[in-house]
Amino acid sequence: MNRVYFFLTISLSCFLFFSCGNSDANKTNEIETKRPNILFAIADDASWKHFGAYGCNWVKTPAFDRVAKEGILFTRAYTPNAKCAPSRSCILTGRNSWQLEQAANHSPHFPAKFKTYAETLGENDYWVGSVAKGWAPGNAGKKNGIPRQLTGPKFDTHQLTPPGDKMSKNDYSKNFEDFLDKKPDDQPFCFWFGSHEPHRAYEYNIGASKGGKKLSDISEVPTFWPDVDSVRTDMLDYAFEIEYFDGHLSRMLKKLEETGELDNTIVIVTADNGMPFPRIKGDIYEYSHHLPLAIMWGNGIKNPGRVVKDYVNFIDFAPTFLELANINPTKAGMQPITGNSLTDVLFEEKESYPNRDFVLVGKERHDVGRPDDQGYPIRGIIRDDMLYLKNFKTDRWPKGNPETGYLNTDGSPTKSYILNTRRIKGDEKYWQLNLGKREAEEFYNVKEDPFCMNNLANNEKFSDLKTKMAKEMTDKLTAQEDPRILGKGDIFDNYEYSGKVANFYERYMKGEKIPTFWVEDSDYEKVGILKD
Repeated sequence: MNRVYFFLTISLSCFLFFSCGNSDANKTNEIETKRPNILFAIADDASWKHFGAYGCNWVKTPAFDRVAKEGILFTRAYTPNAKCAPSRSCILTGRNSWQLEQAANHSPHFPAKFKTYAETLGENDYWVGSVAKGWAPGNAGKKNGIPRQLTGPKFDTHQLTPPGDKMSKNDYSKNFEDFLDKKPDDQPFCFWFGSHEPHRAYEYNIGASKGGKKLSDISEVPTFWPDVDSVRTDMLDYAFEIEYFDGHLSRMLKKLEETGELDNTIVIVTADNGMPFPRIKGDIYEYSHHLPLAIMWGNGIKNPGRVVKDYVNFIDFAPTFLELANINPTKAGMQPITGNSLTDVLFEEKESYPNRDFVLVGKERHDVGRPDDQGYPIRGIIRDDMLYLKNFKTDRWPKGNPETGYLNTDGSPTKSYILNTRRIKGDEKYWQLNLGKREAEEFYNVKEDPFCMNNLANNEKFSDLKTKMAKEMTDKLTAQEDPRILGKGDIFDNYEYSGKVANFYERYMKGEKIPTFWVEDSDYEKVGILKD
């Protein structure tokens, strides 16, 4: 009997003994074996600071804030790899991206050998489903001739008219109701709510025109961008889409209350990577990897309302869900899990939790536009608010080659402004910070320097600490058999890229034009460049 099953059995048995007496023994046995439901809600491209529970007042997120208030708010949750597909691969398998072969990359072919927690739960009497964006982008492959559904079968029937013309028409909450209506009465459920928001593109100025927001509402513009109206407008449009995600989450929570399932449902709310802006999404700095996380579970969490400051890793989700379901992942056919179940945090209130004092981060190939579809490999470690990074191929462009449009930075008003301040005004400051080449080592104090502007790698005062953290990172990655650390990292460049920009550098050199929407935001072009 694992600790979760023991906890639930003792807690529920005691409750029933005192409230119902010994005459309800059969009912006690039934509830003792009842496994919790799982609702996993993941926003697409949202940084941790931009949810109300963290003190943000220009993005309104009452549903997220409720989950935090009635559960646990985590202030140091990190993904190992800040890009859609590899981040989601880590969530689903409980393994770091460099332990996932092709799935370390963005838009890969997902290896058949890695079974996901959703597939495993589906094989063990859970009613499993998902809505909208699951594991993506990439090719999930087939099993026994049938396409794999890595996050569960899709429930995408119901559509609506969204408030913005570039937002998803998927009625997320209605499709969740459909999932619940079709669930057999005797099965717990596992549902993946994969919002498409706040992924780009945005309807320009929707935050102000339909959201009633003002440029002055924004309390802080990251210092690696110019603080101009077009950038603030872009941020408000992003905020509007986060609020849309939060609204559907609110309706899902209400539905669970109406059906009496909320208390027995563990609700996890997070995002896959940081906001889709330069120097964040697809990068490896603080705002790239540090993500929102709140978890509630009425029947399970001890002393709800807590704030946990220990480091939590996205590879901890899969082992948590499997432990709560009383499933041994190895016996269920999964590859060994690297993450640590979060049940110690859920069931025990402590000042700190052993083995939750660091996170490893890294990347290989994201979106490309380099010769031979090369990636930009990095590894890093964060501990005690210090972030150490090792850039392995400093001769390459971190965000993709200039001539193909820096394809690892989404097209946006902010990107357009940065490109044009250099092209028109000759000001290279923001271009260098967001798109320029980098030094081999980077070292930041993210508590004092959350925007990672002051590289301490060559500061003698921090030499010993940098060396210590670099060694710790190398030792841990060696133990995890990371090909990059073992001198076999080029394997990541040789895996096939399955996305629309595959082999684009060579296509470009042969005369193919760059589609504008890969590089810039067409709505922004309509209102003008450098209007501030």
